Amino acid sequence: MKQIRNLFFIALALFFMGNPMQAQDEIDVNELNGGSVNTVITSIPFLRINPDGRAGGMGDVGVATTPDANSMYHNMAKLSFAEDNMGIGITYTPWLKALVNDMFISYLSGYKKINDLQAVALSMRYFNLGSIQFTNESGIETTQFNPHEFAFDLGYSRRLSDKLSAGLTLKYVYSNLAKGQTGSSGQINVADAVAADLSFYYQTPLSAGDRDGTLRIGTAISNIGNKVSYTEENTKDFIPINLSLGSSYSIDLDEHNSLMFAVEFNKLMVPTPDTLDVNPANDIFDHREASLFSGMFGSFGDAPGGISEELREITIQVGAEYWYNNQFAIRAGYFHEHATKGNRKFLTMGVGLRYEIFGLNFSYLVPTAGIANHPLENTLRFTLFFDLDKGFAAIGE
Repeated sequence: MKQIRNLFFIALALFFMGNPMQAQDEIDVNELNGGSVNTVITSIPFLRINPDGRAGGMGDVGVATTPDANSMYHNMAKLSFAEDNMGIGITYTPWLKALVNDMFISYLSGYKKINDLQAVALSMRYFNLGSIQFTNESGIETTQFNPHEFAFDLGYSRRLSDKLSAGLTLKYVYSNLAKGQTGSSGQINVADAVAADLSFYYQTPLSAGDRDGTLRIGTAISNIGNKVSYTEENTKDFIPINLSLGSSYSIDLDEHNSLMFAVEFNKLMVPTPDTLDVNPANDIFDHREASLFSGMFGSFGDAPGGISEELREITIQVGAEYWYNNQFAIRAGYFHEHATKGNRKFLTMGVGLRYEIFGLNFSYLVPTAGIANHPLENTLRFTLFFDLDKGFAAIGE
């Protein structure tokens, strides 16, 4: 039986999922670690929730790791280097389990290599925010509603050389949080957006002594799309346009054992609010009124605290993956976000199993930010993946 809850939980869910967290139990929110709390807020933040069980075990790194069926979310360019010709991945993530029991994210993705130089991919993400009960001003229950969001992605990857590839992804995003209800700004509508990802991927052999190794570098700008609003207001909010840059190095320890280390940096390409202004009535420019491209590229120098605050907006992620006999994997990682920019800090761990045409990835998240009853506590991700190329070959036999 679904819980009945009010609109507070919608706001809470959006607050904690992709946007930074400001709930602090042990700190002064006016002054924190050398700077004021000034989080960068976007609309439709579920676009930045990692739906990949493998990356979820490695601190959410993925822009420069080896390609797989879920690569489209991180870096579409990787798929033209995929070893298998065709694959599919299915991920299920119960979300904010510490708060509610019927919220989840599901992700379906698949790719097909056209030839040795090109690959195409499709994916769908669906975010179910559970069931809510609306009431009128007198507190009388009126209607029950199921807020939900989804995104459809279509991608293309092509090798530009033996070591370099590029990728382009087009997507449609739909967000229905409370359609038909009335808020302080008027009637609430559906928000939708058309967006694109642009990505690049580079890999080259790099041996360590007599052991074979590979260096990989990846970068992606994700969710380049129109601003949206849930009401008829003229001022619209940016969606989470994001810049990722990362690198990984994998090495074959022997014929049965391999190891990979990865690091990644992410920054939202969205204007930073100017919280140094304490008088909103003096016509200070609203950061949300910036145009798409001026807001994107201006985001590298608009923080009111200067370069030090800009650097605090960069998240740092590290991860490691060990494979035995290419059948069993152990993963670990760490995600760090500055306390003034959201304070998401967590350790991750995971395992992977691979057998013939199918496999399983599982990850578990442990918050380290020192927040009691952390909403991300006990976050789990489950991914099933299938090597369809081997599957069809087996059927043919």
